[in-house]
Amino acid sequence: MRSWPDWIDVSRETQERLEVFVALLKKWNTHINLVSSGDIQKIWERHILDSVQIVPLLRGQKHFIDMGSGGGFPGVVIGLVTGIPGILIEAHQKKVAFLREAIRVTEANLTVIGERLERVKIDPAPVVTARALAPLKKLLDWACPFLTPHGMGLFLKGQQVAEEIKEAQHHWQMRVDIYPSLLSSEGTLLKVSHLNRVVS
Repeated sequence: MRSWPDWIDVSRETQERLEVFVALLKKWNTHINLVSSGDIQKIWERHILDSVQIVPLLRGQKHFIDMGSGGGFPGVVIGLVTGIPGILIEAHQKKVAFLREAIRVTEANLTVIGERLERVKIDPAPVVTARALAPLKKLLDWACPFLTPHGMGLFLKGQQVAEEIKEAQHHWQMRVDIYPSLLSSEGTLLKVSHLNRVVS
């Protein structure tokens, strides 16, 4: 059984479902670009564990919405590890097909909406997630309609996070909690809450 960091507890059944997911992703990746060819051999460290970092902040939540789910990061991974119901939003139709097949074979408690984020009208959730999707200001523009009044955004970000926060603060009042990545010195996990648009 794969060795996991001490900050996450993964059951044997969950690991088996993650293995099924990774095998499917590798198969589909030969036809559509889900992850880069350079990352495919490092998929557990670069993508699975990176997504799993969000899990400790999800304890007690009832459901979530994942924006721009792409190859299933972090949405599918979160769904498999936590069992929390989720809605994945992805506009690229070939990736939508992959996500639906991944959900089918892993029996994850997830659904997929194949539409652009701006066009999606669904009930809000207490948590919205995203990974490597857009600058923070744009993420908040998209996430706000999907969040309940006391909800939070959990966003995996890279090196430009300080600049992104500064830019977003021109448009949004918010509380930002910053968690350094547990895997990379260049990565960051942002928890954004108490979100209100700045009125000009």
